[in-house]
Amino acid sequence: MDEDAGGASPPPVPLAQAPPPPQHPTAAAAPSQRDMAASPTSSRSVTETVNGSHRFVIQGYSLAKGMGVGKHIASETFTVGGYQWAVYFYPDGKNPEDNSVYVSVFIALASDGTDVRALFELTLLDQSGKGKHKVHSHFDRSLESGPYTLKYRGSMWGYKRFFRRTALEASDFLKDDCLKINCTVGVVVSTIDYSRPYSIHVPDSDIGYDFGSLLDSQEGVDVILNVGGERFHAHKLVLAARSHVFKSQFFDDESDGEKSEVNETDELKEFSIDDMEPKVFKAMLHFIYRDTLVDDNELGASSSDGSIFDTLAAKLLAAADKYHLPRLRLLCESYLCKGISVASVASTLALADRHRAMELKAVCLKFSAENLSAVMRTDGFIYLKDNCPSLQSEILKTVTGCEDQCSSIGKSQSVCGQLSDGGDSSVCRVRQRT
Repeated sequence: MDEDAGGASPPPVPLAQAPPPPQHPTAAAAPSQRDMAASPTSSRSVTETVNGSHRFVIQGYSLAKGMGVGKHIASETFTVGGYQWAVYFYPDGKNPEDNSVYVSVFIALASDGTDVRALFELTLLDQSGKGKHKVHSHFDRSLESGPYTLKYRGSMWGYKRFFRRTALEASDFLKDDCLKINCTVGVVVSTIDYSRPYSIHVPDSDIGYDFGSLLDSQEGVDVILNVGGERFHAHKLVLAARSHVFKSQFFDDESDGEKSEVNETDELKEFSIDDMEPKVFKAMLHFIYRDTLVDDNELGASSSDGSIFDTLAAKLLAAADKYHLPRLRLLCESYLCKGISVASVASTLALADRHRAMELKAVCLKFSAENLSAVMRTDGFIYLKDNCPSLQSEILKTVTGCEDQCSSIGKSQSVCGQLSDGGDSSVCRVRQRT
């Protein structure tokens, strides 16, 4: 093979190169994750007060005097801001050094709590109608150190020298031996309000309206209930869903005593209810379909004698008991509770006991114990003694329980004697404290 010594070698053949990608001058580069900005958010701290008021009426002021320095009369507890509160009135003052020259008034934290911050207002009402009330308030002035802090249960805010007694007894604040004190508590609460860019309002449930319309239209009715000669059309499934008494009546085997017949005209099964007035059954149907009571005017209506047993509310309570409608029973209890007074409490207690209205019964027992002397002079109490003697013992137990807290055994025994009135002494045995 010949070799060309010293000759120049031919230039290398270049490798083929891939053409560059086409350029798009209008396309922007994709942003990195770090460059992406999140939507702005915001929040706001809101500090405000949850306010509530209570009126404390002190009847028999002159009889309360002399109970002793540092001893108080307490109001019923009331709830504000999730805490229980009470007003304490000291007729002989709280401070021994004042020698009963002043009356004292305090607001006390009556439930468990630590460092409860609150604003307070105490108002002694002018009963002359002139509106010249005596007001001590945190609400209408700036507080340099902020709201008052109650450290624990039993902590109090108020005034040892609320009012000089001699001036109080000669003033328009005392009328018919009665004082009236308004108390307002504002519990300080803080919440965080954060922005919500979108929200959807959900209206209240209208299922009661829809079922009420179903009853009114009579569409799809499949049962007739004959109540005192008045016929009501209804839906078996609705009644059975609300009351297992109706469920048993409609879908279980018929009992021997059940009255039912087939109406040949419309082929609906008819049931007779003989122990209820039509207006009471109509009100019960109203609740079953609508889950509400009829108007208050209807509930309170009664015959001319004004007996609570003759009101629609009382008869509806009996119907709720018979047909096992616990919510209806509680609604009736709540309504009847609003009308409790010295004149009506004994009859209401008998009614509550008869129909197992335990919430209403407890309120009546407590009210009777707190107002025993006045209650014992009513016609209702005479009815109670003649027709419900066992309730007399329950009133005694309630009175004794209240007085045990005050270690007042002698008074308990005197109450025992009043209640026994020559009857069975075993009803009035009070266990002595040891």
